[in-house]
Amino acid sequence: MSIYPTGVENHGGTLRIWFIYQAVRVRESLGVPDTPKNRKMAGELRTSICYSIKTGAFSYPTQFPQSPNLRKFGFMRPDVTIRNLACRWLELKRMEITQNAHNRYTSYINICVEMMGGNKSINAIANEDILLLRKELLTGYQICGKYQLNRSEKKGRTVRTVNVYLSCLSGMFRFAVQNGYIIKSPFDGVDPLRKSRSEPDPLTRDEYFRLLNACPSEQIRNLWILAVNTGLRHGEICALAWEDIDLKNWTITVSRNIAIKGHFTPPKTEAGVRTIALTQSAIEALKSQMSYTRMGQQHAIDVHLREYGRARQDVCTFVFVPRLTARNGKGGDWYAVGSFGATWNSMLKRAGIRHRRAYESRHTFACWALSAGANPNFIASQMGHTSAQMVYSVYGKWMTDNNANQIDILNANFGGNAPLMPHAQNQ
Repeated sequence: MSIYPTGVENHGGTLRIWFIYQAVRVRESLGVPDTPKNRKMAGELRTSICYSIKTGAFSYPTQFPQSPNLRKFGFMRPDVTIRNLACRWLELKRMEITQNAHNRYTSYINICVEMMGGNKSINAIANEDILLLRKELLTGYQICGKYQLNRSEKKGRTVRTVNVYLSCLSGMFRFAVQNGYIIKSPFDGVDPLRKSRSEPDPLTRDEYFRLLNACPSEQIRNLWILAVNTGLRHGEICALAWEDIDLKNWTITVSRNIAIKGHFTPPKTEAGVRTIALTQSAIEALKSQMSYTRMGQQHAIDVHLREYGRARQDVCTFVFVPRLTARNGKGGDWYAVGSFGATWNSMLKRAGIRHRRAYESRHTFACWALSAGANPNFIASQMGHTSAQMVYSVYGKWMTDNNANQIDILNANFGGNAPLMPHAQNQ
């Protein structure tokens, strides 16, 4: 004789019931522990439900308001506000993205929710509301954060920024459709705004040397020499430790990044974990920096891995230490990525160089390497790209400008350095 009443069963240590509704057998978890008392109550609940179904008095949404079966039978889940949906989605999203990405998502969603009205029902959001939001993001005044209250209001956002905001919001509404909160996404038919492709804007040789002459300290000079001559991401430079550098073969093993204050992670992509060879200029910059930080304090830091909840501990003697050049001597033990832009901008101004983003240090490395005739696959591996496709698509102009030099290389080496054919090697 079964110890469970009819239609009651154990599922992962808790009880669930099954019953026939509209000729379909459905199961509903009760979420209560499997005890004799709860089995009896579950059996009574199932009997009551079966009777209600027979008499036509059963309301599925009322009995099981959070059931995933509601959508199967054409019922919508209970109405929720945009703010409530945002909280649920962001909390679930936390498991699959980095902390830095989650912070960005939260910022994007909070701004959009504020503009649309957080207390508005998600079922009340129409396609027109999304188009109006897009217009407001593109042309309206930005909302000042709590640390920006003394700044003048800024109007509008770039097309790229607006597309990023709406892409994130669209993901939230896809979640709402998939989980039965709404039938159709208001983003249906809303295409990304067209944007012109931004070209790399590398430093010229003259600008590079003027920039170095404008550096306020030897450490800052060494930092930017390394940035331009390796193409390292700024977060990778901030997290660079002497333990990562092979001082005999002069290579750097890139294994960590820092994107937000005090939060270390692996590099941006899987391909970002790499070993890069150093140019002579980069070697000289590191030799110069050795006298400042090589024998400095070691720090045990947690590197938060891509797998949720996992971390490793690294012991690091950081190559660049802001405390050494801080005016008040109270700087940190490693740089924050946000400080790069301020340093770069002041140096450009002091050197009288046309303004461009600090990230152009990375573009400068790629463009100079291509102009020198370096193999695109080698450049891609140095920069942490999965393949050379990124190099071709972003820096194609610098490759075509170098075509004349390629003919000279072919004329000089075409016959004498021909490799063995595959079939010749196999004989």
